[in-house]
Amino acid sequence: MPWQADLRCTLLFLLSALLPFCTAGIVEARECILEENEGGRVADIVDGDTLLLDDGREVRLTGIQAPKLPLGRTNFKIWPLAPEARETLAEIAMGRHVTLQYGGESIDRHGRVLAHVFIEGAAAGPVWAQQEMLRHGLARVYTFRDNRACSAELLAAEESARAEGLGIWNKDYYDIRNAVDIGQLSRQVGRFEIVEGKIVSAALFRDRLYLNFGEDYRQDFTVTVSGRNVKLFKAEEPWASFIEAADGTNVSMLAGKYVRVRGWVDRYNGPEIEVTHPEQIEFPREAE
Repeated sequence: MPWQADLRCTLLFLLSALLPFCTAGIVEARECILEENEGGRVADIVDGDTLLLDDGREVRLTGIQAPKLPLGRTNFKIWPLAPEARETLAEIAMGRHVTLQYGGESIDRHGRVLAHVFIEGAAAGPVWAQQEMLRHGLARVYTFRDNRACSAELLAAEESARAEGLGIWNKDYYDIRNAVDIGQLSRQVGRFEIVEGKIVSAALFRDRLYLNFGEDYRQDFTVTVSGRNVKLFKAEEPWASFIEAADGTNVSMLAGKYVRVRGWVDRYNGPEIEVTHPEQIEFPREAE
């Protein structure tokens, strides 16, 4: 259909416009290829990354995480700028027709549609909702093992907003954490965080990858990757160069690398983030 061709061209234009930002981190870019599908009209906005269509479907904007509202959860504290994020999504999407496109799993365990959302009606062409929320500094990139499409483009939009100190990037609540600040990281257990630091040592033990950010792995911050997920890392650069050897001897070359990691902070000995896919770890060029 003609509108599908126009949408495809618009997406390619959006991605080409982002290329200058993609040098912010060494990430082996996956092709931003999305599967076209039908859409609908936006009937309501749940929060900064979730909307309702007029046919009753609840759509989660995959690839991003906006500040959270309680939404009926008892004793849930509103994240800073959560109302503003909802208002911004409403301003750009409420009442408009949207097209849904997919780059991975299309339904989550709650029955919500997982999609990249393109809002129609703008003079310049469809607006990519995820990118727009990131550009306003009202969301962070939040990908999954089974939903990783267009992550490089999303990370570039996030980086641009962070560099300008927009939205959440002007709030301590969302600061990038220091991997050696164990006291602070310990207080963030149970929260989604972005953590930066230099890898002190790395090991592949019983197919599990360990990235240690201190001399004492029993207390210091650690990033782990399960054997099942290590296979994803082996399939992509720059990780393949470090862990392609059957005995994992190249893993030690990760020591000294400065990385940016995103995920939910847990505790196993010291604070830990378990990573499931390569897009959760960046190699910032400016830190080299």
